[in-house]
Amino acid sequence: MPLETYRKKRDFKKTTEPDGSSSTTTSGNSFVIQKHAARRLHYDLRLEMNGVLASWAVTRGPSLVPSEKRLAVHVEDHPLDYGDFEGTIPQGEYGGGTVIVWDRGTWKPLIDIKKGMAKGHLEFELSGEKLEGRWHLVRLPKRPREKRDNWLLIKGDDEFANTEDAKDILEARPESVKTGRQIDEVAGEAPGWSSKTGKIDQKAKVQAASNRKSSKKAKQSPMPDFVEPQLATLKPKVPTGKGWLYEIKFDGYRLQARLEDGSLKLLTRTGLDWTERFGDRIARAFKALPADKAIIDGELVVEGAGGTSDFSALQAALSDGETDRFVFYAFDLLYLDGEDLRAQSLVDRKVALQQLLENAEDCLRFSEHFDDDGELVLRHACQLGIEGVVSKQGQATYQSGRNKDWIKSKCSASQEVVIGGYVPSTVSDTQIGSLVAGVFEDGKFRHVGRIGTGFSREVAADLFQRLAKIERQTSPFSGKLDAAARRGVKFVKPQLVAEVEFSTWTADGLMRHAAFRGLREDKPAKEVVREGEKAAMPEKVPTRAQFTVELTNPDRVYWKDAGVTKERLANYYAQVWPFMQPFVANRALALLRCPGGIAEQCFFQKHGWKGMTDEIRTLVDPQDKDDDTLIFVDSLDGLVGLVQGGALEIHPWQSSLDDLEHPDQVVIDLDPGDGVKWATMLDAARQVRQRLEDAGLAAFVKTTGGKGLHVVAPLIPKAGWDEVKGFARDIADAMEADDPDGFIAKASKAERKGKIYVDYLRNGRNATAIAPYSTRARNGATIAMPVGWKELSPAIESSHFTVANAMARLDNLTADPWADFRKAAAPLEAPSPRKKRR
Repeated sequence: MPLETYRKKRDFKKTTEPDGSSSTTTSGNSFVIQKHAARRLHYDLRLEMNGVLASWAVTRGPSLVPSEKRLAVHVEDHPLDYGDFEGTIPQGEYGGGTVIVWDRGTWKPLIDIKKGMAKGHLEFELSGEKLEGRWHLVRLPKRPREKRDNWLLIKGDDEFANTEDAKDILEARPESVKTGRQIDEVAGEAPGWSSKTGKIDQKAKVQAASNRKSSKKAKQSPMPDFVEPQLATLKPKVPTGKGWLYEIKFDGYRLQARLEDGSLKLLTRTGLDWTERFGDRIARAFKALPADKAIIDGELVVEGAGGTSDFSALQAALSDGETDRFVFYAFDLLYLDGEDLRAQSLVDRKVALQQLLENAEDCLRFSEHFDDDGELVLRHACQLGIEGVVSKQGQATYQSGRNKDWIKSKCSASQEVVIGGYVPSTVSDTQIGSLVAGVFEDGKFRHVGRIGTGFSREVAADLFQRLAKIERQTSPFSGKLDAAARRGVKFVKPQLVAEVEFSTWTADGLMRHAAFRGLREDKPAKEVVREGEKAAMPEKVPTRAQFTVELTNPDRVYWKDAGVTKERLANYYAQVWPFMQPFVANRALALLRCPGGIAEQCFFQKHGWKGMTDEIRTLVDPQDKDDDTLIFVDSLDGLVGLVQGGALEIHPWQSSLDDLEHPDQVVIDLDPGDGVKWATMLDAARQVRQRLEDAGLAAFVKTTGGKGLHVVAPLIPKAGWDEVKGFARDIADAMEADDPDGFIAKASKAERKGKIYVDYLRNGRNATAIAPYSTRARNGATIAMPVGWKELSPAIESSHFTVANAMARLDNLTADPWADFRKAAAPLEAPSPRKKRR
C-alpha cells in the first residue's frame, strides 16, 4: 500500500487533508511545492511518481544559487490530490500548521527514475510558475543511528540559476500561486478552510495534550524535583533473551532536561545546573516541543568527523564556545504535562518520547533502539568505532540509581579516574606532560597508573593552571608508590575527575596505554571507583608488540584538535603493528614529516636524514645516479623511529625490497572532485573491483583517511613497472571513456569538479600510496583503514576511522578483511581493460 504510512499519520476526522481515496493511479508528471508553516517553516517538494507524490521536506526552501545546497528530508508519499491542498492542519495533528501552494507545474526526469532513486541521485527539470530549469536531489550518507533519509536539493548551473547577490526567490515571491495569498493570511483560518472566516484562537500545546492518551499506570502528580538518574551496570557481555532493547552508548554528558512553562533547565547527573553552558540552540529546540512540562533524560554530545559521538570533541566545543555543534539524544521520558511516567514500562515511555520529538529540531534527536541480537548490535557498533551499547529491559520501570535493568557493554576500555598528581611538560613550562591517576576503593585512594597522552596544548595548559592551585607536598595515594611511579610527580589534592581510554588492565591493576579524553566536572571525586567486575577483567595483558625506542619529548602534540601526542602515536602503532607489518616492512617508503605537529611545517622525505634513529634502515637505490638512500623499516622499533622523527604519514612503494623492480600490488586511487557524493564513490569502487576481477585479480578496498578510496589488487611480482602502470592507466582511461561525466583520468584539478579522478600514477617506480593503518596529517588524526566490501556503506566515509576509534574496531573484528591479501596474489596476465563496458 503506497499511502499506508501517509494515512497512519493522520486522523481524517480532524484534518481535511485528502485521504487519497480519489487519487488516480495513472502516471503523470506534475510537481508542487507547498510552503508549510508547521512548528517550523519549511517547503515540501512533491514530484509525481507511480501514482503518488514522492515528497521531500526542504528545511530552508529551494535556492536558485547552485552553490547553496538545501537539506531535503525524504518523507512519506502523498496522494496526488494533495497537490491542490491549501489551508490549515489542526494543531496537535501530524504537521499541524498552515499550508499554501507556493509553486506548481510539471517536471521531467533527466535520468531513469528507478535507478536514480536507488543510487540516491535524481536529476530533473522543473517547469513551474516560479521555478524552472535543471535541479538535483542527492542522497546524503546516513550517519550511525540516524533515522531520517536526508537528501540535498541543488539548483543546476543553467540560465535559470541566480548569483549569490541576487534577491532570494523565497523573499521575492512569497505568495501562493493558487490564491495569491501569503501564508500569514491563511494562518488565521479554521483548520482545513481555504477561504477567510475570521481569526480563531489556536492553542497548540493545549490541543496536543488533549490528543494524547493517558496510560493507566501514569500517575497524575505535580512535577517532581530533580530525579536521580538511572545508571547502567558495566558488564563485558551483552545480555540476551526476550525483553531487552539495545541502544547505542553515547560519549558525552548525561543531562536531565526539565521543561517547565516555557523555561528550561539542563541538569547534570548530580543535579548541577549547566543550562548556560550549552547556548541557545538546544534551549530553543526544547522550548518548541508541544509540552508545557516535561522531564527528558538523555545525553548531550558532539559528533566527530566519522559521525560518532566524541567526548574530546565535546570538550573542545565547550572550550571554544561552538554551541552549534551540540546534539541532544533523548532516550527516556520521566514526566509529561501532569503525568509521572516513571511507573510505566520503558517501551511505553519511549513511544511517548518519540511522539513528543516527532517534529523536533535536528539538534534534538530520539535515541533509536534495536531488539535484535544484542551481541550482533554490539559487534557492529564496535566495528564502526562507536563507544558501546546500553541494554535495557523493555518492560522495566524507571528506577533511580545503578541497577541491572540497564547494562552497558563497551567496545574499548574507558574509566573515570581522579587526578592525584602530574608531571610537568618537557616542551613547555606552562603545560602538564602526564597525569597520575587513581580511583577510590573501600574509602582508600588507589593508584591506577599514568595518563601520558590525549592532551591538546590548550588542555595541557589549562590542566597545569588548575592543578598548580591544588598542589600538596605528600602523596594522596594509599600505600607507597614505587620509584618509577613517583619519578617527576607533583602531587595534588584528589579533586579533579577525568575520563580516560586505555587498552587493558594489567595484572597488578594499572591501566595500559591510557589516553586523556576530558574532565568530568559532573561527577564528585569520591564517587569514582573502578568500573566492572574484577573477575571479568583480563588477568594479564593481551599480547601486543612492544617497542624499545626512547621517545624524546613524548608529550609533544602532533594533532592539536585530537590531542594525539608522540607517545600516543607510538602506542597506536604498537597496537596495530601485527595488522600493518605486511604492508610496510621491507618496502621503500616516502614520509610526510611534521616534527612540530600538523599545525606547523610539514615536508616529504624520501631519503635518510641526519639524526634519524638506528632502527630506520637505508638502502642505496641502484637506479639513483646520486646514490641517495631509500628509507625502509623491518620492525616495530623502526616504525616508532619514524614517529620519533615526526613522520605522520607513511607511503610505501608498490614493490618489496625482495624484488624492487617488479610490483607486488596495483593501486587504483579514487579521488573525488568537489560535488561528488559518497554514494557515488562507493559505486565507483565497486566498478573498479569488477574491472580488476575481470582481469583475473582479487580486489581489496581501504579508506584513505582523507576523501577517497583505494582499491588494491595483490600481484605475483612478474610484470615490471611500466606494464603495471600501463594496466592501471588502461583502467582509468576505460572508466573515463565509459562515463566521461563521472570520471577523469587526467591530473588537472581544474577539470575535476563533479568528477572522480581515477589516479593510476601511484603505480610508477618511486611512486607511493598511503599505507594501510597509517595516520594522515589531517585534523582528527584520521587513518587509512582496510575494510571489507560488505562494509562499504554511507556509514563509513573516508575519514571515519581515527587513532581514537581504530582499536575498538580491530579488537571487535570477527575476521581481518585483508587477512588473505598476499594469498590472493595473481600474475598480471590480463587483456587490456580498455574495452567499453556496457
